[in-house]
This record gives sequence, structure tokens and C-alpha cells, in this order.
Amino acid sequence: MRPAMARLAGCGMAALLSAQLSGCASDAAGTGGAGGTGDTSGKAELPTLSDATAAQKRAQIRMQLAIGYYEQGQLPVALDEIKKAIAADPGYADAYGMRALIYMGMGETALADDNFKHALQLAPNNPDIANNYGSFLCQNGRVAESFRWFDGALASRQYASPAKALNNAGNCAVKIKDYERAEKYLLQALQLAPDLAVTNVNLAKVYYERRDYARANFFLTRLGKVAKADSLTADVLWLAIKVQHKLGDQGAEQQWATQLRRHHSTSPEYAAYQRGAFDE
Repeated sequence: MRPAMARLAGCGMAALLSAQLSGCASDAAGTGGAGGTGDTSGKAELPTLSDATAAQKRAQIRMQLAIGYYEQGQLPVALDEIKKAIAADPGYADAYGMRALIYMGMGETALADDNFKHALQLAPNNPDIANNYGSFLCQNGRVAESFRWFDGALASRQYASPAKALNNAGNCAVKIKDYERAEKYLLQALQLAPDLAVTNVNLAKVYYERRDYARANFFLTRLGKVAKADSLTADVLWLAIKVQHKLGDQGAEQQWATQLRRHHSTSPEYAAYQRGAFDE
């Protein structure tokens, strides 16, 4: 695991933006350092950005370039950059995790799996890599394996975005119709980030499948407050229509149907609505 960068999250964003990173080091010294020996000599400290070697810094630059190309959908270029990052620093766990995501985008499932596993060998407690690997397993029909990695990510105190893993785990549980487990994950996500659209959507799906249409409607109503109608996908709008149909609220059903027609008139969901296929 790369000593210079692996623990930066504990110091906060200020440490990344400030030229003086002494705050993180002084915390360690004041508590006896990472080893907890009680040493008050001032020598005990945590690794920070300035501790990175020249090779690690080159790797980090290549990593940022790879992320940029990946986000733009330029996967071959992103792959080339991440290969350069790994060549500069073969122990860079995040780089292998990034290469796994790139291979996922390319449909190279075996290569993605191999890179995720290597990244987790280098950094077994990295919550972001664990969450991404859980999502990869879920997407590739290995749902039962995925929860181990979601739970591992959630166990990390350094995880900056646990709501992400909770939502991914909940969505994965929905796939295997384990609605009790899905509800547990998603309600925890709701407590952490109540205004996330994906949380409200997933909870609406859970309660619809459990035929609790009133609760499904509650979360769809919340969804209307946290997301714009033109940002909702056809399957979410279709779900909202079906919930209102079950509740017998024709006015609300028509409102959602108008949004479906306006934004997704050529979708299979709109075609299903037109033929009245509410229970298919």
C-alpha cells in the first residue's frame, strides 16, 4: 500500500489544499503517534502529500489524467494513462482500481476482476475500491459475493461516502428480491443523505414490490422535491405511474404520464403505458 497517500483522508480536504500540512502530523505526535507508544519527542507523524516520492507524484499526475479521460468516455486514452501510472508506481492500489473501472467500461470483465483483486491485495481496507468491486460483482451476476465488499466498505471509518455503498448494496438486494435486506441498507442511506434521488427511487421500488403503495408514493413524492422531472429516467417515471394507478389517483397518474410522454415518448415504458400494461 502506498504510504504517502493512503491515509490522507483522515486529515481532511484542508490538508490537500494547504501548503502547510503540519496539522495532521501534530495530531499523531500529540497522541503518541500511530504506534500509540506515548512518544512526545515530536518525531511521530502520519504520512502526508509531501512524503510522496518523485515516482509516486508522477503516478498521481497520470492517475488524474486517466480519471479525466475516463469521465469523458475516452477509455483507450484513459487506459494508456493508467498504465503509465502503474509503471511509475507498481504499488499504487488506486491505479489498479481505476484500471478495473476502465476495463469494466470496455466490457473486459475478466481483466476488470483481476485488477480489482490486485488493488484489494495492495489495499485491503480501501473502502472506495471495496464498494466498486461490490458493484462490479453485482452487475456481473455475482450478487451473493457483493455484500461482503459493500459491508467491508461500510466498516471503514475513513469512508467519505457511505451512502454510496448503502445505495449500491440496497439496489443489489432488490435484484435478488431480498427486499428486507434492501430496506435495511436504504433506510440507513436515507439517514445519511436524505436528499439523494437514488435513495428515494430505490426505496420506492422496494415498497412497490412489497405492495406497500402508500409508502412507495411517499418516497416518490420526496423524489419530486429533490430531483427535476427532466432528470428522471423512463423506468422511474413508469414506476411512479404504476404506483398512482395502484392507489387509484388518476390525477397524479396523469401528471407522471405527462412527464413520461414529454421526456421519453419513444421509450418502452411509454409504450407500456399506452397499452395499459400496468402489471407486466
